[in-house]
Amino acid sequence: MPQITFLPHPEHCPEGAVIEAAVGESLLNAALRSGIEIEHACEKACACTTCHVVIRKGFNQLSPSDELEDDMLDKAWGLEATSRLSCQTKVTGDLVVEIPKYTINQVSEGH
Repeated sequence: MPQITFLPHPEHCPEGAVIEAAVGESLLNAALRSGIEIEHACEKACACTTCHVVIRKGFNQLSPSDELEDDMLDKAWGLEATSRLSCQTKVTGDLVVEIPKYTINQVSEGH
């Protein structure tokens, strides 16, 4: 099974985490199953950017994002070239993932 390394995040995984995911499983589902509570305000419908993550290693092995995901990502806080929505990203191999410090929800709510 592929290993997903989450870099430390003060709220979601302060020490960082290494989890396993099934090939084809969404990155978000693997995180949630492992106790990493990535926000997903639209309930995984690709209708928000709260599950935005940055893939630090393994990005090139992922299938490309589709037009809907790209349109949503254009609205993400802190967008980078290797940004993805974790609800739309299917695990295909080992990854290193960073959860951004802020999401659009947190920024609009003044956190």
